[in-house]
Amino acid sequence: MSEINTPLPRQVADAYVDDLIALDPVTGTYLGVQESSRTLPDYSPAGQEALAELSRTTLAKLDEAERRPGADSDAERRCGRLLRERLTAELAVHEADEHLRAVGNMHTPGHSVRDIFTVMPAETEEDWAAIAERLRAVPGALAGYRESLQLGLDRKLFAAPRPTETFIGQLTEWIDTDGEGRGWYEEFAAAGPDTLRTELDEAARGATAALTELRDWLRAVYAPAVEGAPNVVGRERYARWARYFNGTDLDLDEAYAYGWSEFHRILGEMKREAEKILPGAETPWVALAHLDEHGRHIGVDEVRDWLQGLMDRAISDLDGTHFELAERVRRVESRIAPPGGAAAPYYTGPSEDFSRPGRTWLPTMGLDRFPVYDLVSTWYHEGVPGHHLQLAQWAHVAENLSRYQATVGIVSANAEGWALYAERLMDELGYLADPEERLGYLDAQMMRATRVIVDIGMHLELEIPADSPFHPGGRWTPELAQEFFGAHTSRPADFVESELTRYLTIPGQAIGYKLGERAWLLGRERARERHGASFDLKSWHMAALSQGSLGLDDLVDELSRL
Repeated sequence: MSEINTPLPRQVADAYVDDLIALDPVTGTYLGVQESSRTLPDYSPAGQEALAELSRTTLAKLDEAERRPGADSDAERRCGRLLRERLTAELAVHEADEHLRAVGNMHTPGHSVRDIFTVMPAETEEDWAAIAERLRAVPGALAGYRESLQLGLDRKLFAAPRPTETFIGQLTEWIDTDGEGRGWYEEFAAAGPDTLRTELDEAARGATAALTELRDWLRAVYAPAVEGAPNVVGRERYARWARYFNGTDLDLDEAYAYGWSEFHRILGEMKREAEKILPGAETPWVALAHLDEHGRHIGVDEVRDWLQGLMDRAISDLDGTHFELAERVRRVESRIAPPGGAAAPYYTGPSEDFSRPGRTWLPTMGLDRFPVYDLVSTWYHEGVPGHHLQLAQWAHVAENLSRYQATVGIVSANAEGWALYAERLMDELGYLADPEERLGYLDAQMMRATRVIVDIGMHLELEIPADSPFHPGGRWTPELAQEFFGAHTSRPADFVESELTRYLTIPGQAIGYKLGERAWLLGRERARERHGASFDLKSWHMAALSQGSLGLDDLVDELSRL
């Protein structure tokens, strides 16, 4: 290929997105690509290998692109570094056959083929016709997923027993959502137009039947086969996953020590804040338990609107003072999450054209009232100025980046680190001065520090430090991790259990919140030192939010230059 026809790195990245969407229509739907709405990915081993081959060919094209004149500009360099890092990390996970044991309580193909329906357009008859067609694709997608899991069994690549048991329970709930034999797909399809009623009902029943077949196979064949397998992954697998989720080769022992240092720092702050709420409380969590009974609460019927108001007020206050927000970035919706998922709140970004706005999701977990202390900083994290401002701003400035940087090139620790930084920013700006809300914020910070400790500790089976208030000198196990987590959080037992299962399902992801926050804070501090008295936080925020995704390897360096 002649040099004049060789694309630059951003062109290679954007071509990759186009090819990826063709193989993964779920990604296409999240981006708002209408042509993706009627099909589902091939989750079979052949389908997964096709994705890996796309990564390999893209890396070869990137090699050529980076030799072209102009490839060393900041825009091209930053995009090329991200694309290479991401595809290399993804290939490492694929080549270790991790896709052959993708079983757990979140982020599996089984979850994708349900969750994708919650972000599809559902306003016109044409929208619902696409939904019906995608519902008919569910059995084939789940059959391919099962084929991959069977190959994993054949190769003795087992998922962890505890996440397997949890996933079977989730499937059971999806199959019979209302307790009377009506599955989630049927419940979802019931909102469609009468003109497509027969088609929708038949497709939904077929999707539920496929879920039932998968559940029964997991229960009868898969679960017995993985019984006795370890729930933890060990240092080699953990390091691979940590690279995937954090965009850097971490010093895991240093990160573990950092988690402990944050644990002790936050605990001291929590004790001081708890004294304002319940003087003499034995622990901060005694004060939080007091708030569970006597603090401010929001009822389940009001909570969606209350959270919407919280985000709307944050936008109104922060726009023009600490951020400059385009009108379409100012739109974000609060939603109640569908039942049967993990316990943690989450965010879904806007479509590329903003026809679908960014949305926050609250799992109710059967509760009928919610303590305010547990909501405020969480919605600063999930909504504004957290995930929504970052991911919607990426979409807004996508034409100045590459489509890849603004969408599928996301590095988990970058996004989660920003969202945790956003919580801290709101504390710095005085929005968490109320003792209830500030203790709730610190409780959430403690959860993120605890994640670093237990996620690394249990998967690597590390020693608990001698100065720990919990089993000093012992070795971490999932059981000790759950006990430790439960003793240092206000969350109920079912949330704690869901969280620990999550860490066993996706090792290395949960540590990115605190490690990502540390990177954002360090980058801000270095930029402040560089500019001195002329440092402008609003300008820095907007420049930082407009550079697209970066791995932690590159994030501090790029933030320091702004």
